Amino acid sequence: MAGVALHSHPRPRPRLVRRGGAHGFGPHGYRVRAVSGESRLEARSGRGVTVRINGERPGKGKRPGKGPLTTLPPSLFPGPYPPPLIFSPVQVTEAILQALQTAWSHKLRSFFTLLGIIVSVAFLVAVVAVIQGMNAYVRERIGGAIVGVNAFQVRRTPIAIGLIDDEDWRAIQRRPIIAPEDVPYVRRALPQARAIALQSGWPTPQADIVWRNKTVGDVFVFGVTAPFQLVQDYQFAAGDPLTDIDVRERRPVVELGYDIADKLFDGNVALAVGQRIRILGQQYLVKGVVAKKGTVLGQSWDGFVMLPLTSFEALYGRRKTTVISVKMSEATLVQPGMQRAEEAMRIAHRLRPGQTNDFTVDTADALVSFWKNLTRILFTVVPAVVAIGIVVGGIVIMNIMLMSVNERTREIGIRKSLGARRRDIRNQFLAESVTLAVLGGVLGLLAGTALAELVNALSPLPARVTAWSVVVALGLGASVGVIFGVYPAVRAARLDPVVALRYE
Repeated sequence: MAGVALHSHPRPRPRLVRRGGAHGFGPHGYRVRAVSGESRLEARSGRGVTVRINGERPGKGKRPGKGPLTTLPPSLFPGPYPPPLIFSPVQVTEAILQALQTAWSHKLRSFFTLLGIIVSVAFLVAVVAVIQGMNAYVRERIGGAIVGVNAFQVRRTPIAIGLIDDEDWRAIQRRPIIAPEDVPYVRRALPQARAIALQSGWPTPQADIVWRNKTVGDVFVFGVTAPFQLVQDYQFAAGDPLTDIDVRERRPVVELGYDIADKLFDGNVALAVGQRIRILGQQYLVKGVVAKKGTVLGQSWDGFVMLPLTSFEALYGRRKTTVISVKMSEATLVQPGMQRAEEAMRIAHRLRPGQTNDFTVDTADALVSFWKNLTRILFTVVPAVVAIGIVVGGIVIMNIMLMSVNERTREIGIRKSLGARRRDIRNQFLAESVTLAVLGGVLGLLAGTALAELVNALSPLPARVTAWSVVVALGLGASVGVIFGVYPAVRAARLDPVVALRYE
């Protein structure tokens, strides 16, 4: 032979058809071209082979003989051969392109096929985004606004009372009030505290605030001792803060929230300082205006009037829910401070060892825990709803893939006749199923992200799409494609090529 030219896909088993001469490789030589078939199907099957052997043609006048098929000598295909890939890059790329082409060819059918997965993933991403955003919001904004940063409270009632049953609530109502006489015990136990304050508790009364001929209705009114302003990190847009003398002498002075001063004095909050307002018919001198604190869940935290605690009690009487607020210098000192405050309060209330506390020591973490209890309920419902949608979407994908198998039966027969193995056919349809499902997951992720942004824009609820949501969305899509694509893929792989070629 003059030469051999081979172009082969993985592990071919070529056979040679004798065109003339004696059996085997004689002096006359051979010229054979065995081509698997259509190039596109050949690439899918992974079994196409082209063999060309160049040499002298049989001599003129010599009649070709009739011999059996002769296998090429092993020396022409030196081994060992590498094991075939289960999913070769060519097959994966071809499968993805085929799936996308099929989806594009039948846009409406593909949309309804993926609708279940899109809706389920979008719902999951949006709900998780809102819950994650609310977790951070409760911890950073709500907890800080109510309790303060690096602070805790000694209270008659817990901060989060939403999950307390009736029996526990009746027991709480029998507790003694937190009195000003308790403060010295806490102060002696916590000499390192930055501030220890007393404030009137829940429910906060509301009243109309009157200046000349202007009235602002339903304004929250509460009383505090001077250190409360340090606990809450209040800044002042105008005027001065309350002092211990104001509290001790029960002076008729007030601090206005920014929104109240803005409404009463037409945006000139500095004008409020030194003016006299009326609350329940009593006159009070405006001493200062607290700087704007913003909103929490759409509710303004600047619509209040703050009085010295003694002046407040003269107006409304002593409240049963007075609260001691303690601010520590560092976050690491909060937990030890809470333990010492608990010990001090037990001494102040003369509780014996083993007796249940008749007070509560709370931080912003109590609000976070309360919120997490609510989200735990949501997390038991959301997966069930998502699972139903995912199963429905998976069943639809399986039915569509079965239809695709029927539509492409003849193609499967051609590929098998050209040497495609069951594994090649199975992998092709399985890859198409996964591609469709992942496409649904991606579209659902985009829809869920858009929905979360819409919630951010149109409501006070914060929403935060995390990397975890992206992983779950794509993972769900791939899982659905594998689980519900196995049966159609196996069914396609088991088709008899002879029967498939006769299929019309």
